[in-house]
Amino acid sequence: MERREEQPGAAGAGAAPALDFTVENVEKALHQLYYDPNIENKNLAQKWLMQAQVSPQAWHFSWQLLQPDKVPEIQYFGASALHIKISRYWSDIPTDQYESLKAQLFTQITRFASGSKIVLTRLCVALASLALSMMPDAWPCAVADMVRLFQAEDSPVDGQGRCLALLELLTVLPEEFQTSRLPQYRKGLVRASLAVECGAVFPLLEQLLQQPSSPSCVRQKVLKCFSSWVQLEVPLQDCEALIQAAFTALQDSELFDSSVEAIVNAISQPDAQRYVNTLLKLIPLVLGLQEQLRHAVQNGDMETSHGICRIAVALGENHSRALLDQVEHWQSFLALVNMIMFCTGIPGHYPVNETTSSLTLTFWYTLQDDILSFEAEKQAVYQQVYRPVYFQLVDVLLHKAQFPSDEEYGFWSSDEKEQFRIYRVDISDTLMYVYEMLGAELLSNLYDKLGRVLTSSEEPYSWQHTEALLYGFQSIAETIDVNYSDVVPGLIGLIPRISISNVQLADTVMFTIGALSEWLADHPVMINSVLPLVLHALGNPELSVSSVSTLKKICRECKYDLPPYAANIVAVSQDVLMKQIHKTSQCMWLMQALGFLLSALQVEEILKNLHSLISPYIQQLEKLAEEIPNPSNKLAIVHILGLLSNLFTTLDVSHHEDDHEGPELRKLPVPQGPNPVVVVLQQVFQLIQKVLSKWLNDAQVVEAVCAIFEKSVKTLLDDFAPMVPQLCEMLGRMYSTIPQASALDLTRQLVHIFAHEPAHFPPIEALFLLVTSVTLTLFQQGPRDHPDIVDSFMQLLAQALKRKPDLFLCERLDVKAVFQCAVLALKFPEAPTVKASCGFFTELLPRCGEVESVGKVVQEDGRMLLIAVLEAIGGQASRSLMDCFADILFALNKHCFSLLSMWIKEALQPPGFPSARLSPEQKDTFSQQILRERMNKRRVKEMVKEFTLLCRGLHGTDYTADY
Repeated sequence: MERREEQPGAAGAGAAPALDFTVENVEKALHQLYYDPNIENKNLAQKWLMQAQVSPQAWHFSWQLLQPDKVPEIQYFGASALHIKISRYWSDIPTDQYESLKAQLFTQITRFASGSKIVLTRLCVALASLALSMMPDAWPCAVADMVRLFQAEDSPVDGQGRCLALLELLTVLPEEFQTSRLPQYRKGLVRASLAVECGAVFPLLEQLLQQPSSPSCVRQKVLKCFSSWVQLEVPLQDCEALIQAAFTALQDSELFDSSVEAIVNAISQPDAQRYVNTLLKLIPLVLGLQEQLRHAVQNGDMETSHGICRIAVALGENHSRALLDQVEHWQSFLALVNMIMFCTGIPGHYPVNETTSSLTLTFWYTLQDDILSFEAEKQAVYQQVYRPVYFQLVDVLLHKAQFPSDEEYGFWSSDEKEQFRIYRVDISDTLMYVYEMLGAELLSNLYDKLGRVLTSSEEPYSWQHTEALLYGFQSIAETIDVNYSDVVPGLIGLIPRISISNVQLADTVMFTIGALSEWLADHPVMINSVLPLVLHALGNPELSVSSVSTLKKICRECKYDLPPYAANIVAVSQDVLMKQIHKTSQCMWLMQALGFLLSALQVEEILKNLHSLISPYIQQLEKLAEEIPNPSNKLAIVHILGLLSNLFTTLDVSHHEDDHEGPELRKLPVPQGPNPVVVVLQQVFQLIQKVLSKWLNDAQVVEAVCAIFEKSVKTLLDDFAPMVPQLCEMLGRMYSTIPQASALDLTRQLVHIFAHEPAHFPPIEALFLLVTSVTLTLFQQGPRDHPDIVDSFMQLLAQALKRKPDLFLCERLDVKAVFQCAVLALKFPEAPTVKASCGFFTELLPRCGEVESVGKVVQEDGRMLLIAVLEAIGGQASRSLMDCFADILFALNKHCFSLLSMWIKEALQPPGFPSARLSPEQKDTFSQQILRERMNKRRVKEMVKEFTLLCRGLHGTDYTADY
């Protein structure tokens, strides 16, 4: 695989020497790929072979690799190389060679009809690609010719081999069309040509499928071929005979799977709904499968029941609107709906005993949407028919949502339990959706059933039954406003009567109470009925997620009604926190719950509770601060800091002004004196500094410290003011010692909230200048190892320009260095960093006129910025970032027009910049377009997208389809 000098016949003078792509070298590389144990050698071989496949020599070695004396792996590579050359490099093939290429491929396919199947398939794909490139002009009756050639009697291959080879070729032809890289206009022509050609295919398929003498392997191939063709949107009425034959083939176990696939594909094509008469003929065929379905269910034949269910759902889900429109056939469609209901309620537990019921859930959404989309009169008729059906569906779904017995559930794998959990979520979503159809009557229905279950003295019900009914309630209450429901008070009254003997039931009780927390806020007298249950559950580690999340919801929604219970809630929470019953994330949630709870108390009460709640942690932190840093005490420190920051996230004693929604975040002042959070922060400030002094090297600890202040600032806003000077000083010391992104993010918060206030401007300006100076030094040392710091720094600069451009007026700020560093950041490989840098420039450029130092640096270094932007658009940056670079161009054009018009012409002058693929005319057009568009940002984004595709050689290719 070494290089050699250019061969005769290779590209013209000056071309790079060709790689030695000979048959021998290809075979050696394939041996290396398949059998060399060294992974690096395998990778090298694969890379070399990929180059070989696209090389001009591939036309030569491919045929040689197909020789009968070669092993299938080598033959397969030869066939694949032919396909790649035909599909991707069609324009390289002279038109006078089309026929000989076609003849060679037919010869090879005939020879491999009795050889390796994988090689045969690749050769068929190559011929299919050739046919698609020649159709319709150069090979007008391609499919008919294929059928005729393979039916010729003078072939050396036996009839069955020829038949299977033809069917393989006909099967891959539509598949190759779906994935081909044909230009859009050619695709339309070829699709139309194939639609006509199906007239040569379907009669052959019908004949082979209905012929008693056809062996099973041929009939299976016929069904796969039909399945492939129907995806070309063949009119459904043209498929009738084959669909009926496929229904008959469902009785043959060997053909069952292929028949299901063919029928489902035929029914599911988007165009099928136009052929209502054919759809109506299909209903009896589907209903005729009910006996086979029941038999499969009785015998535990999951594959058969699954397949029949797929057919019923495909017809119902894809065409419910069209079939509902045929009002005179309402009974046959209702029979189909009931058949799907049987599939939804199929016996057994999902996913262990059955996997079918989940397929049906989307059907019920579709049917409901279609019924509710009719005009009032027709809707009323169908509501009358289908409301009972949907009430039955609720019963079926709740039965399917039931847990198995404890013993059986104990044998399930963790994967099966997770699948069942997701299945129950899907059922929950369906019940929520069905509420739109059934309304308040659904809640009454569930309440009546739950009441009977809990008060029946005659028949003892299983816990599973109770849990499922509660789960139904919870599903609806979580998303639907049940505040006006007259059954919720009864439900709240029933909940304490539930005998909780099981974790799953207890979890659902908790989640149901959580779902009703907004209702409890409107009916506070009922809180005492359920709060003891929640507090009791807090002590059970198995109920950790449900109990903590429910308490958090109650504390958030009902906080103004909780003061009478506050002491008890705090005491129980403290107890479980000290006993370390819950995992870290639940401990954090619990602290958030307590923050909500304390927010509604008087300041002295808050401080008293905070003292008892936080003191143990402060003592622990004091002890940890004295210890030599090690991994275990680091975990403890991060945990305590996390608890404090989560508590301060929600502990908010002042209230947002209801009528103020603008960007200026303001709150009403706290009447009772200093903010409790500030009091606590001032008390622990020295301790936090002590912890920091030992852990400054550790990003996690620094992040945890910054999180406390960042969350406090976000919650307290102006109330945080007393802390600003000392926090600025601490941040400055932290960042000077070891720069970390979290410190910059906190600085950004302070700039956002306090920089515009004269009293706080001096410490914030000092901090801003300090972190800028430290970061500029970092850039001199090499910033590539710190993309997170650069990202946060760019965001800080943008925020400063947005909130307080005066920060850029200070003489000590080196605006020129900041500008140059931001240009450098545009070239980082990390997308978030580049995005943040673009954001900085889009804030900076509009300030050219108002901030003298900014105007000066843009005049001096703006050309450098433009070149970096053009390089990025030229291919150096990800295409996903082009909108960000377009924003910079738009800002330059809007605020620095005369400079841009001079720079852009100069910058695009050098040949090959920003891409060797561009002509001078294309560059000139781009610069003129940009300079003309000073008002419409969207148009500039479109221009940049077009230009970057030209730069990358992707304009007009498949790669642009989703762009």
